[in-house]
Amino acid sequence: MTTAQYTEGIGRRKTAAARVRLVSASKQAVMVNDLPLEEYFSTKELQSTVLSPLSETDTVYSITAVVKGGGISAQADAVRHGIARAMTELNPEMRNPLKRKGYLKRDPRSKERKKPGLKKARKASQWSKR
Repeated sequence: MTTAQYTEGIGRRKTAAARVRLVSASKQAVMVNDLPLEEYFSTKELQSTVLSPLSETDTVYSITAVVKGGGISAQADAVRHGIARAMTELNPEMRNPLKRKGYLKRDPRSKERKKPGLKKARKASQWSKR
């Protein structure tokens, strides 16, 4: 039994992490956590976020992704980051267009920790003169 050779990329955003595998294919198919893309990411906006590296470079791959942590939007960005990383590993010429669009940059923003004596990270209780 022969298995198809794949290229793997890891994408991250906030607390979401995605392990993405690309396989060269004649027809595009995307599976996220063993569900089709349309079922896992139900809105068109999230689907276009995930597929944007592919549409930018006009390439076709069969994609499987395993995503953990974070919210649904952060997961979509993590999958996009993983796809872009795997594509550059597969074909280094794709690096420039993907980098120009910002798909290779990990978005480092995350929630700020709560400080002692405050209600949230920066929100303090209301000040009273008396």
